[in-house]
Amino acid sequence: MTRTAVDTRKNQAARLNRDDWLDAAYEVVAESGFDAVRVLSIADTLKVTRGSFYWHFIDHADLIAALLQRWRSREIEADKRLQADATDDPEADLVRLLDTALAYGGSDLKALRFEQALRSLGRRDPKAAEMLAEVDAVRLAVFEEKFLRLTGDTRTASELAALIYLAVAGGLQALARPGSDDRVAAYLRRVIADYLIHRQTPGAGSSLAT
Repeated sequence: MTRTAVDTRKNQAARLNRDDWLDAAYEVVAESGFDAVRVLSIADTLKVTRGSFYWHFIDHADLIAALLQRWRSREIEADKRLQADATDDPEADLVRLLDTALAYGGSDLKALRFEQALRSLGRRDPKAAEMLAEVDAVRLAVFEEKFLRLTGDTRTASELAALIYLAVAGGLQALARPGSDDRVAAYLRRVIADYLIHRQTPGAGSSLAT
């Protein structure tokens, strides 16, 4: 490597921050899973030397831990915003929340792939499993609160929150399959919304055929 190339890499490394490394690692996980995260490969992608990595992280484990913690923080912050996003129409609020959740299988497919990789990691990593359980609990609490506003019954709200969370998880798996398109997404959204939201409004009929 020439001196010019070395100087260029040093200048690029100086401009990188911790999030640049985490963003690159996130891309790798979303594409190929956690086992594919390699410091040297990420350094090559960022066009810096591996030595610059150690300005921000102790080692590979520190990188993974920071990546998971950032994911956790962002998910919980997003859930808090969704919880605070309330109008005087609880039914519409739930539909909007459903749309946000299903977006993981459409416009935010990369986020879905990252989370799928994280859930795979959680089967062998207790810390990852604990973090996933925490985020799942927060998400369920958001659904439960909004269903409580719709139904007025604590038990019903808890059960519907669990059901819609399972329905969304299954829907996202279907949307992640090759060949899924906007028609599949629209169908899943309509079915879940009809059976688990619209029908919970007193006096409501089925909107499935509309």
